[in-house]
Amino acid sequence: MTAVEPGTRLTNTEAIVAAIGQAMRVDPSIVLIGQDIGPFGGAMQGAKGLYEEFGAGRVLEAPISESAMVGAGIGAAMFGRRPIVEISFGEFLPAAMNQLVNQAPNIHYMSGGVLRLPLVIRTRVGDGPYGGHPQDYSAWFAHIPGLKVVVPASPIDAKGLMTSAIRDDGPVLFVEPMSLAHSSRDLVPDGEVTVAIGEAHVIRRGGDVTVVASGSTVPMAVHAATELEGRGVDVEVIDLRSLRPWDRSSVSKSVMKTTRLVCVQESWPTAGFSAEVLAAAAEDLGGRLCHAARVGTLEVPVPSGALRRFVLPSAARLVAAIEAASRRR
Repeated sequence: MTAVEPGTRLTNTEAIVAAIGQAMRVDPSIVLIGQDIGPFGGAMQGAKGLYEEFGAGRVLEAPISESAMVGAGIGAAMFGRRPIVEISFGEFLPAAMNQLVNQAPNIHYMSGGVLRLPLVIRTRVGDGPYGGHPQDYSAWFAHIPGLKVVVPASPIDAKGLMTSAIRDDGPVLFVEPMSLAHSSRDLVPDGEVTVAIGEAHVIRRGGDVTVVASGSTVPMAVHAATELEGRGVDVEVIDLRSLRPWDRSSVSKSVMKTTRLVCVQESWPTAGFSAEVLAAAAEDLGGRLCHAARVGTLEVPVPSGALRRFVLPSAARLVAAIEAASRRR
């Protein structure tokens, strides 16, 4: 990561807007396409100030058609633009599945390398202050070669990963956890920040249990590790930051040390990304993996209202899973 001081205390959303604004000032080929991103400022104010600065020629209001929006972005990218397409919430991604699965990831390869597709698809997933659209389908898209998937958990990573996504010459799905959108502020450098796509961040070193998290579950993992420190359990916490490509080597290196792995995600365990991490650890360690566990959303559609807290992963469930792992010999 490279950064230039001084800094400003920003939320995740403010950091992303700052990254987009800085990139648009430098590169006139960058355009933003989405619904309500003009004077309204975007869903959850995720494009606040961009229309006022860059105008309707570069901040383009789109019809209510996710397939049309992503399709327009693909076409623009093929002909010299670097579009950012905002899909307000991740529950709407299936409406653009043909563009996201069959077109954007494959064009570079189907053209024999002649065409590039510098396209960012930005969306929001999970529980949060808005209260709606909580389903998280991120793991679906991590299955697809040719499409990168990033999930920032902190303001500095949000800014750095967005900068890297905009500069990438291939399609990048930029997934923003809603619960972190307007949460705590952190100091973010005012100048350029880049975070490499595919590099995990070892947030906390430990020797007893490895916890792998991403997005909204990263603060939960840090909280659990801090609580368990007082009980004599030394937890290493890894924030993946990217689901495709993902930093398999950093995870395997940690698990080789601890031999115990707990994965936590704000989505369903069955065929979720935690399953990929656990399988890779089993392959890399062979018989040395002492214990593996997943903590995730219960296997039901995420409900609304008061029921939701009984379905989503919690710090208490994660603490229990880590304690169980630490007792295995």
